[in-house]
Amino acid sequence: MGMYTDLAGKVAIVTGSGRAKGLGEAMARRLAAEGCRVVLSDIGAARGAEIPADAIGSNAELERIVADIRAAGGEAIGVTCDVLEERQVEALVARAVQQYGRLDVMVNNAGIGYLMKPIVEMAQSEWDAVLGVNLRGVFFGIKYAARQMIAQGGGGRIINIGSQASKSGFPFAAPYVSSKHGVVGLTRTAAIELGPHRITVNTICPNHVTTGLGDWQNKFFSAATGRSEEKYLADMKARIPLGRPGLQEDIAKACAFLASSEADYITGEAMNVSGGEEYH
Repeated sequence: MGMYTDLAGKVAIVTGSGRAKGLGEAMARRLAAEGCRVVLSDIGAARGAEIPADAIGSNAELERIVADIRAAGGEAIGVTCDVLEERQVEALVARAVQQYGRLDVMVNNAGIGYLMKPIVEMAQSEWDAVLGVNLRGVFFGIKYAARQMIAQGGGGRIINIGSQASKSGFPFAAPYVSSKHGVVGLTRTAAIELGPHRITVNTICPNHVTTGLGDWQNKFFSAATGRSEEKYLADMKARIPLGRPGLQEDIAKACAFLASSEADYITGEAMNVSGGEEYH
């Protein structure tokens, strides 16, 4: 039995959940542990120079995570979905409904956080890939989840994954920061539009979490700022009031809370989960 008994039997989609040690995987596992029937999805295969194989959740990895959730007593399926393609996002929601009869929770987590360059060196193709996945993909997720939730009646939960970069600027990350700020604006507008349907829309804003992506970011930013990786991580700890970087489980806890009835009067929020590092 999970902490939030009202989540038992609910149906949740988590995009970008096919990569081991990722935020999506952690959120999907936690929702399954709470009794949700979970549809995990990821792009499954590389897509051009901007979305290489080492930066995505492969189909094999997605299926391994699904098998792990089932082995732990959870109910889950895996569906390939490229959030750059509107029809695929529409099909993802349709597949969840086909499998489980409804949709209660939509977690828009799929994102790109590795195309890092100074603005003066950034190519349009790189800008477009990041804005496409991180912002347009969230728009598609909200659109089709909301359509299904409105048709069902009874409300719903839409949870978007932002970032500390939803609130603050970071060098070399112009498209990432822009997209994550954009997610907050999109969340606020969606919360206003969907409130009458009792659908809440919130964004979780993590600070740095050492996922596969986070490990790459550690190496990139330590090199870019002329520090050893150890010094970079020590400096990061020193500026976080709670004295450690985020963990995948920290984000999964926030996700479970926002999905539950405990959060039924919270909407339009961009909630920091950052150990006090980000506080506005």
